[in-house]
Amino acid sequence: MLRQDSHDAPLFGEDDDHSRLRKSKIRQPLASFFHLFFRTSAILVYLLCDIISSRFIACMVTIILLLSCDFWTVKNVSGRLMVGLRWWNQVDEDGKSHWVFESRKTHSPNRTSSAESRIFWLGLIVCPIFWIIFVFSTIFSFRIKWLAVVILGLVLQWANLYGYVRCKVGGRSNLTSMAKNYLGVQIFKQAMKKTEGP
Repeated sequence: MLRQDSHDAPLFGEDDDHSRLRKSKIRQPLASFFHLFFRTSAILVYLLCDIISSRFIACMVTIILLLSCDFWTVKNVSGRLMVGLRWWNQVDEDGKSHWVFESRKTHSPNRTSSAESRIFWLGLIVCPIFWIIFVFSTIFSFRIKWLAVVILGLVLQWANLYGYVRCKVGGRSNLTSMAKNYLGVQIFKQAMKKTEGP
């Protein structure tokens, strides 16, 4: 099940025709703050953990709590308030899982500002890159005890990134795949006609 209006909430660095109408000031400062606070705090605690505390369990629990708070905040609050996007999973009566991706309509009175959109997408894209680097540095430095933590960080942040990209461009990618399938069938038919000969 896919519900979506894909004409609003620009991706990071993207401009649209309505950008002149949007205010550049931040309309949701609390959501913007917590959108970046939990994810940057988890990264900083991971980087400074050996300096802050010598206790591995305390650092691990702190990082996991920050990552969990970040996942919940981005998925349930900041995505909806800052860019007008939301996604979730629902299970129907038959037990089948359906992913739902939504975006706010363009003519909504509470449109997002371009500054909030940039903050949202910048935080959403840059932080998973740090966790990818942490996974490889953990493997190559043989700090295997941290591997579960950095993989959890990567998975949680990647899940939000994937969900919001699907909200924004999910309908377009479905149309693209349909067009590719149609084109592939047409090329196959032409190839079959040529192999049959005159």
